[in-house]
Order: sequence, then structure tokens, then C-alpha cells
Amino acid sequence: MTTSTTYPLRLPKSIKAAAERLSKADGTSLNQFVATAVAEKIAVMETAAFFEERAARARARATRGEPSALLAALARAGGEPPREGDELPEGCEPQATSAAPARQRNAPKPTATRRRAAGKKA
Repeated sequence: MTTSTTYPLRLPKSIKAAAERLSKADGTSLNQFVATAVAEKIAVMETAAFFEERAARARARATRGEPSALLAALARAGGEPPREGDELPEGCEPQATSAAPARQRNAPKPTATRRRAAGKKA
């Protein structure tokens, strides 16, 4: 059983009227509608914080020169053949893969500063 608590909520009349209209159309009580809206907002904000934290970790790894997990997975050799029903459709050609070693494929692209500096040397 969920523990609940009451909270006096002050809403502008226009927002309360819209919430009442939408909750009625949704077939829920105003209380349930507001609780669901708050839960959705919490989920959005916590998801954004989660991805910000993951992005910060990925940037830190990149700064240290560590390859991303995605690039490491793409660079690995081998694998299994497709399972039955997972094959390419008839007439569809597989994309050619680069013959360059994984180290070269995963090397960072030159930044604009590096390109300009290389151009000055030439």
C-alpha cells in the first residue's frame, strides 16, 4: 500500500480549470491527474540528470584518451553469423567495412585548430 499525504496546492484558476477539464476527459480524478503530472515531471527531470551524469563520465573518459564503449564494441572482431530470420533481405547488399585498423578508424578527427595549423605548415 502506498503511503500518501495531503498537500494544499494553490493553482491559478485557468490552470485548475484546464486540469479539471483534462482529468475529466481522461476519466481520472483531479487528484490523480495532478499526481500523475507531478510523477511525469519528476521522471523527466531525473532522466535528464541521469543522462547529464553519463555524458560527464563519457567526456571525462574521452579526455583521458579512453575509447567509448560504443567504439570499443564496433572495433571488436569476430562475432556470430545472423540467427535464422535475422538475415538481410534478398537483393540487399551488406555495407562495406573499412579495411583500416581499428586504431585508425577510432582516432579522433582533426579539430579545426589542428587543420588550420596543418595548413600553415604546408
